Amino acid sequence: MDHDDPAEALTALRERRPSLLELLQVATGSGLVAYTVWALLLQPGFRRVPLKLQVPYIGASARQVEHVLSLLRGRPGKMVDLGSGDGRIVLAAHQCGLRPAVGYELNPWLVGLAWLHAWRAGCSGSVCYHRKDLWKVSLRDCHNVSVFLAPSVLPLLEDKLQKELPAGARVVSGRFPLPTWQPVAVVGEGVDRVWAYDVHGAGPTVSSCGVPSKAIPESSSTSIPRTLV
Repeated sequence: MDHDDPAEALTALRERRPSLLELLQVATGSGLVAYTVWALLLQPGFRRVPLKLQVPYIGASARQVEHVLSLLRGRPGKMVDLGSGDGRIVLAAHQCGLRPAVGYELNPWLVGLAWLHAWRAGCSGSVCYHRKDLWKVSLRDCHNVSVFLAPSVLPLLEDKLQKELPAGARVVSGRFPLPTWQPVAVVGEGVDRVWAYDVHGAGPTVSSCGVPSKAIPESSSTSIPRTLV
């Protein structure tokens, strides 16, 4: 009968170096976990969207949300977030007086998470999240639009915005600027930078010299409730 001390056996197990096979098993297991998370959280939305229009979900930082609101604060009319993810921009916009505030997101898991955040903030009866493909949403009644999309889809988005947005609408793009429109204001630095574009008549406003008008100072950023963690 083996009378080895359990403490000694545990020490020996900790000191033993894992074999190559064991390392491969750990790596495979980690990969399966990552794939499962991706399949549950992201793939359900991607299945219905052509490959060239797919945009992976990356939540906006608190600073990015603050910059978006600094460029939309005080404006009248419907506010929409295209590809609203977990709903943090829509919720913050509503809390800062931008109403109605609506989010469009194709992924059902993220839409559910957005409703959970709204419920926790006591705003579930005020904000609105729709599980819809942003490319199929009509923007004809939208006066304030926020987008955090990949550069590969922004040229197509420009066409949609120009065709559908009413005169006087404002578009705020985070992380990446619209490729051909000239911004009327820029706030933030690096990955937190956001660009604002105004629509007059048939398209976005452009200054007479072809350069952006004076940017809103970063110090004018709106303070927003920290409801999400």
